[in-house]
Amino acid sequence: MKPIKDRIEEIKIHGYQLDFADVFNHAFENYKKIALYAGLVIFIFSVVIGVLIAGAIVSLFDVATLNENLLEKLKTETTSVNFILIYMISIVLFTSLVSPFQAGFLKMADCGEKDEAFHVSTLFEYYKAPYFKEIFFATLLLSVISISLSTLLNLTGIQAIGMLTTYTLSFLTLLTIPLIIFGKLKAIDAIKTSIIIVMKQPLVLLALIVVAFIASMVGFIGCFIGVFFTIPFLFSINYSIYSAIVGIDSESELE
Repeated sequence: MKPIKDRIEEIKIHGYQLDFADVFNHAFENYKKIALYAGLVIFIFSVVIGVLIAGAIVSLFDVATLNENLLEKLKTETTSVNFILIYMISIVLFTSLVSPFQAGFLKMADCGEKDEAFHVSTLFEYYKAPYFKEIFFATLLLSVISISLSTLLNLTGIQAIGMLTTYTLSFLTLLTIPLIIFGKLKAIDAIKTSIIIVMKQPLVLLALIVVAFIASMVGFIGCFIGVFFTIPFLFSINYSIYSAIVGIDSESELE
């Protein structure tokens, strides 16, 4: 494989070819290898986080006060500036701290691709140096930009544009984490490179993401718990997209 720096320069100049069917089939085969284990982990951690959040809410607010008056106060138009700031900071920090855990599912997909064993510890692989700093900073930066723009647009009464802005940013930077953990790029370089790569084939990539999202939501049919076992397909599609475009075994000259 070419060094990551050379491959990226080649993409900038010549672009790349991406076949929808090949990437989707690759993702599905990868998904079958990790679906059960990844689904169980997502379910367990969702329950744990849910319990912790519920406990925090109960400890901060008397349950009796969680009535219509409180809910009314939490609406954007009646919420204080301090509450908005605290809310935004909490969401940004939580998202940034969880992002290395989410990156672990890409590592799990890589292990499944190579028929290597993976465990729960695999999901915490990127809480170690040098990955944690870059993943945390990249997620922090993107979250601040996304939430700030979305909140500003929502306050002006154009919520639809706020949502569209958030989704667009997420789409353009969908390869940021893979570029950090597999390509060994720094946070800023990974963000810029992801935008360049996505803009070369936006329609094909958008189609893959939309279909993957729909497929991951199939778990809602029949039994809600099923969604925990279909969500891992999103990680498999992200892994397969990066693998098809850049290549997992590319060695970074920026390390």
